[in-house]
Amino acid sequence: MEIKNAKFEISNPDVRMCPDTSVPEYAFIGRSNVGKSSLINMLTRSRLAKTSQTPGKTLLINHFNINNGSWYLVDLPGYGYAARGKEQREAIRKIIEGYILGRSQMACLFVLIDIRHKAQKIDLEFLEWLGEHEVPFAIVFTKADKLGSVAGEQKVRDYCKVLKEQWEELPPIFVTSSEKPRGREDILDYIEQINIRIENDQIPQS
Repeated sequence: MEIKNAKFEISNPDVRMCPDTSVPEYAFIGRSNVGKSSLINMLTRSRLAKTSQTPGKTLLINHFNINNGSWYLVDLPGYGYAARGKEQREAIRKIIEGYILGRSQMACLFVLIDIRHKAQKIDLEFLEWLGEHEVPFAIVFTKADKLGSVAGEQKVRDYCKVLKEQWEELPPIFVTSSEKPRGREDILDYIEQINIRIENDQIPQS
């Protein structure tokens, strides 16, 4: 799949204010400063998502219209930013959970993980929460350019080993770099496969 055009459509703090459409949505989420905005810009080959050296800047649900409304890319607030106050963390939790559990259009949630780090408790707990609620998700390892190929592969193997302690079956896994770029076609091809499956499911059987 190729993204021919992408444009920002709306930001809002409540799932009830999301666009009134029936097309698939693919949401991206991760801990603050995981490289989410850079990944979105790499996927869309644009500067749609605002990047910042300051973690925790995304505080709203951001919808990007892809290929004239064929599907939406959704940028969700990051989680786990300790510098936020308790009230703001709770508000963001409600935004995230409201979208993930309340948005039927969401076809897949891409959870971003910094490839350089060992499995973190906050990420593992979030993945477990997704599993408990039967949310379809994939894992995207970011910043692969920060490690050599051998070291990066070992990090992914180590992470999967930890996941297998809790999961019988692992979700789809992608390794990306916004600098190279790397992983773009793999993610977009995966989205296209889901779009085709959804479209076929909607075709009346004769």
